[in-house]
Formats: sequence, structure tokens, C-alpha cells
Amino acid sequence: MRTPAELGLTMPPEWAPHERTLMGWPCRRELWGGQLEAAKRESAAAANAVAAFEPVTMVAASPADAAEARAAVAAAVEVVELPIDDSWLRDSGPIFVVDDVARPTRREAVHFGFNAWGEKFTPYDKDEAIGALLAWRMGDQVHKAPLVLEGGSIAVDGAGTLLTTEQCLLHPNRNPSLARGRIEAHLEAFLGVERVVWLNRGLVEDRDTDGHVDLIAAFTGPGAILLQSAEPGSPNHELLAENRERALAAGLEVTDFPCLAYAEVEGEQVVMSYMNSYLGDRFVVVPTAGQPDLDAEALARLGDAYPGKEVVGVPGVVHAFGGGGPHCITQQVPAVAR
Repeated sequence: MRTPAELGLTMPPEWAPHERTLMGWPCRRELWGGQLEAAKRESAAAANAVAAFEPVTMVAASPADAAEARAAVAAAVEVVELPIDDSWLRDSGPIFVVDDVARPTRREAVHFGFNAWGEKFTPYDKDEAIGALLAWRMGDQVHKAPLVLEGGSIAVDGAGTLLTTEQCLLHPNRNPSLARGRIEAHLEAFLGVERVVWLNRGLVEDRDTDGHVDLIAAFTGPGAILLQSAEPGSPNHELLAENRERALAAGLEVTDFPCLAYAEVEGEQVVMSYMNSYLGDRFVVVPTAGQPDLDAEALARLGDAYPGKEVVGVPGVVHAFGGGGPHCITQQVPAVAR
């Protein structure tokens, strides 16, 4: 089978129109502990926020979970029962490629390997399979990529550039036999990108994903990114400053984003990244920390970064405790003219 790049397919930017959004109902009690019910409430709030703009499909692992999700989400949200181990469909779900970023008429899916962020959680066999299952359910052809990769570890601008971190994609717990050049070749072949820009590391507090880029950066347009920054004295200051230098050296236009929230959950201090927002053609769904001044500043800055889009805040502290936010729990399905 020819690769997506050989077929003229590429991964579109997140702001391209979506046919729908894929999500998963939280279910791994070992991860959430006493916060599982709160995680479900936050997922329902995010699903309902997105459903105001486009269809949402919520995957539930069991009949009980499906009934619970159905009672919590808006009528516009489709609930389907499929086997999953966890609810982070950004990372385990399919990644889609299209024939034309501006006016797509053909869409196919790429199914990357998934090993639960370097085998940090087990089992993960259902999550490893869910990407292909969802793509087949929507009638899309599936390309199986010879690379372990989570969707939250990459971002694309739709104009040929992919952004990632060395900390994640070069970590030996993902693809220990693959050197940087081979990983780049797979990204180019299966996502149709032309170049890979490597930042260094993610947030110091990112304990699970090994530096996912969607906690620190997001494209705002072709060749332009919003990039997390931190004040001197912060444990993140130097590494984020290095990321900025690398992005500028790669020719990217950088807008600094200084807002980063901290909160305590179950006696543990967690970082909540406003950067982990989910973007559509008409909306930006942003996690909020319940800190009015900081939340207001972050929402305003994101509104400036994405003019013309409605900025919607949803509670995000519990998802941050679990390791992510609205971006981590969603996966967009690009719209195509069939």
C-alpha cells in the first residue's frame, strides 16, 4: 500500500472544518482515583461545549458507561459503546489526512502504534486498537504506520510544518530502534508534512506524557505558533526559553503565552495548561482553573490569537490532574465533500 504522502494526502490544521469530534468517557479508575466522577463531569462539559458547534461522538467502554454518558451530555452528542481502556482519544484515536487542505474531497486515516505513553498504564490493548476501529466505523481507509505516536505529541500548520519535542518522540520508551531521521521520514510519509521542527522539552510538571507539545504550543496559522513561556525563577523558564530559540531559528513566528495555572488536587500540586485548548473552525474550548483573573487573561489572549472564533471556557483542573485537558480528550475528524 502506498503511503498517504505518496497518495497526495496530508494532515490538515486543527482549525480546518470538522465533520465531528471524537471523545472518550473516563473509565480508568487507577488513573483518576477519587476524581473519576469529577473527570466525567469535566468531559461532559467539554463535549457539550463542542457540540454547540459540531457533532460529537462519545465512546463509552461498557453499557453502564454509555448510559451514564448519555445522561450527562447534550442530545447532540452521539454515544457509542466500543472497547477502550482510557479516555484520551487525542493520543489513541485515529489521525486523519486529506487530499486538499482548503477543499478536501478525500479523507483517510492513519493508525499509529500506541503503548500508553511508554507503558505507564496497563492494560492498553483496547486503546491500541480503537483508532482503527473508529476510522473503519466512519468508512475511512486506514494506513497502519510503523511508529508509536500519540496525537498530543505533534501539531501541524497545514502548510507542511510539524511541531514536536525531542523529549517525547526521541524517548526510548516509544521507538527505541528508530533514530531521529527515521522518525522524521515516517512523519513525512504518513502525515504528508514537509519538515519537522523539534522543540526540546515539555513542562517539568508533565509526569505522564514525556513532554507532549500540546501542553506548551499550538499553531495559530501557517508558520505561526503560540508558545508557553514562564517567568525567571520558574522551573520551566530555561527550557521554555530554549524552545522559543529553537522555534525562531526554524523561522516560526512566535507569540509568547505566559499564563500557566497551578492547583491542588488530592493533596498534589498540578499544573493546568491553558495551551491544551481544542480548536475548531468557529471555536476555541479552553480549560479554566477557577482562578478568575488568570482565567480571564488566558481567555483574552487566546481570543486574540484566534480572532473571529468564540472562546469557551470549561473546567479543567481535574483533567490536568489526570495529565491533560480539552485537547487531550478530543480528536477532530476533518470534514470532506463526499
